[in-house]
Amino acid sequence: LHTCVLVDKEKSLPADLPEGTLVRTPLSKAVVYSSVHCGLLNQIGALKSIGGVCDLKYIKLQEVQDGCRTGSIADVGNGMNPDIEKIIDLHPDAIMLSPFENSGGYGRVEKLNIPIIECADYMETSALGRAEWVRFYGLLFGKEKEADSLFAEVERKYLTLRDQVKEISPKPTVITELKTGGTWYVPGGNSTMAKVYADAGARYIFADIPQSGSAALAFETIFDKGQHADYWLIKYNQQVDKTYRELKSDYAPYANFDAFRNRKVYGCNTGRIPFYEEVPFHPELLLEDLVKVFHPIVLKDYTPRYFTNLAE
Repeated sequence: LHTCVLVDKEKSLPADLPEGTLVRTPLSKAVVYSSVHCGLLNQIGALKSIGGVCDLKYIKLQEVQDGCRTGSIADVGNGMNPDIEKIIDLHPDAIMLSPFENSGGYGRVEKLNIPIIECADYMETSALGRAEWVRFYGLLFGKEKEADSLFAEVERKYLTLRDQVKEISPKPTVITELKTGGTWYVPGGNSTMAKVYADAGARYIFADIPQSGSAALAFETIFDKGQHADYWLIKYNQQVDKTYRELKSDYAPYANFDAFRNRKVYGCNTGRIPFYEEVPFHPELLLEDLVKVFHPIVLKDYTPRYFTNLAE
């Protein structure tokens, strides 16, 4: 997709550089578009190298919020349409953004002569493949050792958990998500989420949908295939945690699913739980939760981090 050529800041440029985006490393003042990557840089000890951020309201990291308040970190506005003047004033040494921010190129940001690092980790088709991008980010910030050891630990824990439930049978069935308007979006069978469900020892009802992104289905399709699923995982964002009563009042037909009747609906309130911030680079944390949900006897003493059974 893209080649980055990393050259140590302290060294002079070689004469014969390969084609690609030249990045002088380690970065010391990067503009970071997403909260996920801010959190990751914090974990590898590179927080001080964040010079500016986009979409501050979505960034839960206190140090970044404080930095923007005191002026040590610049708030450069909306990720879809950042404040170009502020970016120019900042003189950043790179801009880290996700390719989907603007599929027709990156607008005026591209003309600034600042290296653009495309954070395409979300395009990976396996959870560990995505997590391994930390090693690339480690190279950018001069934190190779920290990044390598972080990934090694994530991988070790993930594979250990996967192996613990590999031979368990029969595998429980699972459906996920909630209806939005007239449509119910579910992860495709080739998505990282579908593969994590499989690694957690479950049979994902929509594993046969070929896409790696999400698929839009009608309620009838979900009900037809998923009404007898053993478990139902939902994510939502609200002030107080959802209950079975609220779920039924949201949409009465929800109560006709076996998982609802048998009280096997597990929810994650992303308004107060940092699911989206943590899971991309820590799939082992999600896997541990799911193993606990699907096979409670395997992890007797573990308290779930994300998904808990709804209250009545």
